Amino acid sequence: MVSYIRRMTVERKRWLDDKTFADGVALCQTIPGATAMQVAAYVGLRARGLAGAAAAFVGFGLPAFSLMIALSAIYTRTYSLPGVVSVFHGLQAAVVAIVANATLSFGRTSIRKWQDFFFAAFAAGMFGLKMSPILVILISGVLAVGFFDRRAVSSEAGPPATAGPFKYLFPLFVVAAMGFALLFFMDRALFDLAALMFRIDLFAFGGGFASVPLMFHEIVEVRGWLEPGTFLDGIALGQVTPGPIVITATFIGYMLHGPIGGIIATLGVFLPSFLILVTIVPYFDRIRASAAFNKAIRGVLNSFVGLLFTVTYRFALNMTWDASLALVASAAFVALLVKVEIVWVVLAVVFVSVVAL
Repeated sequence: MVSYIRRMTVERKRWLDDKTFADGVALCQTIPGATAMQVAAYVGLRARGLAGAAAAFVGFGLPAFSLMIALSAIYTRTYSLPGVVSVFHGLQAAVVAIVANATLSFGRTSIRKWQDFFFAAFAAGMFGLKMSPILVILISGVLAVGFFDRRAVSSEAGPPATAGPFKYLFPLFVVAAMGFALLFFMDRALFDLAALMFRIDLFAFGGGFASVPLMFHEIVEVRGWLEPGTFLDGIALGQVTPGPIVITATFIGYMLHGPIGGIIATLGVFLPSFLILVTIVPYFDRIRASAAFNKAIRGVLNSFVGLLFTVTYRFALNMTWDASLALVASAAFVALLVKVEIVWVVLAVVFVSVVAL
């Protein structure tokens, strides 16, 4: 998706040059949130300022949100039908394969030395012992500052960045704060949902998949808002949509509070990363030059390898396996390893589930 955004905005529209776009991708991979969503907002920010960032962010996410609302509504009415049950059994097996592949991908890009493996193993162990993944992330970031050698991280900075007028940025923060305050006094359940999604997005470094262990821990294990199988169904539906996997938040909100819950959860899970992006762009080159910052980010990204490994294991434990489901999961994993697009893997699993499961 990032490559497609580059073709559209650098080569076709010529809104940005290659260097500016590459700097934006580096920024979006460093801050929390779904990378493709952030890149879209970054392009809008560079091209048309804060209004452009908001327009690009909403435009990129709206199709996935609309489709997830529709799928959630259909799911609530059909999930107990025998044919639908078969489809979602297959999709749950595919989700295990998808998250396992994400773990492997994170590991390939993040783990380069034994120190990286240490942080991944530490995170897996602590999460396995039921420690909050947010606490695991924070500890990993703090420890990494003193753990990694200065030479082990890149602190090269590019030229200073500018990002256009930001005179509306403070009012945006005020409006967001007022929205949370209004929810607090009008509906505490919706406020709790929004605050939880806000916190999840705030710590989802490394892309949308980083939100999966955080959501699973908070939604399923701590609060018991959804059953593990229902949560896996939500992730599967998230892979059917054209947006990031974090759109699963829309499904969670819908299952808990209907359409309004879907809207609130979506706003909560996307707002923090958007605010961070539009705030940090002018200062990113200076921040990227900090060795302490780079060490902390490296520790955090390594911790997500361990978190994803543990959540893959827990997803697998929550499945009722048989030979056919094991075959579906294995085939999906192999397909992802050879770079078949996730959406085609999911659609193939749906077809196989309808025909054979």
